[in-house]
Amino acid sequence: MFHLDTLSTLVAATLVLLLGRKLVHTVPFLKKYTIPEPVAGGLLVALALLVLKKSMGWEIDFDMSLKDPLMLAFFATIGLNANLASLRAGGKVVGTFLIVVVGLLLLQNALGIGMARLLGLDPLMGLLAGSITLSGGHGTGAAWSKLFVERYGFANATEVAMACATFGLVLGGLIGGPVARYLVKHSSSPEGSPDDQVTPTAFEKPDVGRVITSLVLIESIALIAICLTVGRVVAQLLAGSVFELPTFVCVLFIGVILSNGLALLGFYRVFERAVSVLGNVSLSLFLAMALMSLKLWELASLALPMLAILVVQAVAMALYAVFVTYRMMGKNYDAAVLAAATAGLGSARRQLRLPICRRLPTALGRRIRPSWWCRWSAHSLLILLMR
Repeated sequence: MFHLDTLSTLVAATLVLLLGRKLVHTVPFLKKYTIPEPVAGGLLVALALLVLKKSMGWEIDFDMSLKDPLMLAFFATIGLNANLASLRAGGKVVGTFLIVVVGLLLLQNALGIGMARLLGLDPLMGLLAGSITLSGGHGTGAAWSKLFVERYGFANATEVAMACATFGLVLGGLIGGPVARYLVKHSSSPEGSPDDQVTPTAFEKPDVGRVITSLVLIESIALIAICLTVGRVVAQLLAGSVFELPTFVCVLFIGVILSNGLALLGFYRVFERAVSVLGNVSLSLFLAMALMSLKLWELASLALPMLAILVVQAVAMALYAVFVTYRMMGKNYDAAVLAAATAGLGSARRQLRLPICRRLPTALGRRIRPSWWCRWSAHSLLILLMR
């Protein structure tokens, strides 16, 4: 067995990201379904290590001491960029969409647990093949899988979570577009605005005039560090009580409170683009480490049952989008776009949701864009809910 220390593991993770970038830009399938670079590179390395393990008995042990801090930093950035004022501005429509999304999460978990029990599997696997990964994505899946391993002894939780989240990415690309195309063609008159008459909103052009400087980055890093420190303290204080929460959830909510509290007091406004950059870096390195260290040989016995659960989830998401989301949101153009976004919740990742909302009009030959609440809801609201 070969052991890589902390710095060597960090170097390996950056190389995995560069490899993933090259793969995504050269392999049409990966580009078409917007597979993230750390996922593409990490899975290829994991497959290579699987071959080495089976053919030569070689195994590489990575030092993962940076993995948890990177994960927590990512969730801190999610909290810091959560704008509660925008939620209030959305009014009744956003509230209705909130109910729709919560219903989808409950459905995914019910199906996952039900299928797991039917197949004689641990119900925890049903949760991992439910909203945790199909709506939460790789980051949320990795965070919860760590908890399942430590607290419930689910040994292959990380491998299952990464496999389900990767399937979710492909699933979102496969069913989101067709569902949207079908619904838009059968929807009532569009309620959006002509594309060339849309006034840019703060969401689509945030922080106009602000530049990412070294000072801005230091301020953003300080906010993230505060979230990590306070979040860990809160998690420790809640441990063993009825209000106990995972550390990453505490960190996320501290970010929400800190960001919105500072804005309410007029003391400081979080620079969303700078925080997003740091969040993307943290998530990319975290996922690269998580994926390149996967022990795929431990997943073989679960492959077919996991696939069965995910196929059922795919059918359910498409039906839910057509018969629930579309109808509850008004059976119009905006409703069709939001239905596509929920059908594509197989990743709760903005690279699938936001492109669906932005590119759908062009794909269908329309110069109508969804209303502002539709574009915002399919992006910001889901980010906060799925985490």
